[in-house]
Amino acid sequence: MIGKLNHVAIVVPNLNEAKFKYKDILGATVSDIEHLEVHGVSIIFVNLGNTKIELMHPLGENSPIKKFLEKNPNGAIHHVCYEVKSIKNSISLLKEKGIEIIGDGSPSIGAHGKPVIFLKPKQFDGTLIELEEV
Repeated sequence: MIGKLNHVAIVVPNLNEAKFKYKDILGATVSDIEHLEVHGVSIIFVNLGNTKIELMHPLGENSPIKKFLEKNPNGAIHHVCYEVKSIKNSISLLKEKGIEIIGDGSPSIGAHGKPVIFLKPKQFDGTLIELEEV
């Protein structure tokens, strides 16, 4: 079902500092900061050629990652995202196998403008998994 690793998401305490570290210290290609109000996050993508790193910071008081950053004030890996060919087929297969999808079980549109779902970390050894249709 899963294909390539699309990205690893890291919640950071300061996006500008994180951008500096990846761009100016590590020499990576880094996007501009995007503010995704509908998701409650500000993000930067670090392009590594074969995959990406998504640097995330809470946007607004109701951000879904606000408590995560409070528990991890220095930042931490938040989730991994794998590519799938069909999000609808993936949902069907996962439900057949008893896997819970976060939310109402239907996809939402992610940061890349493509359908995504998130799988419950308790069912994957503590790892929050995002599946993105490509």
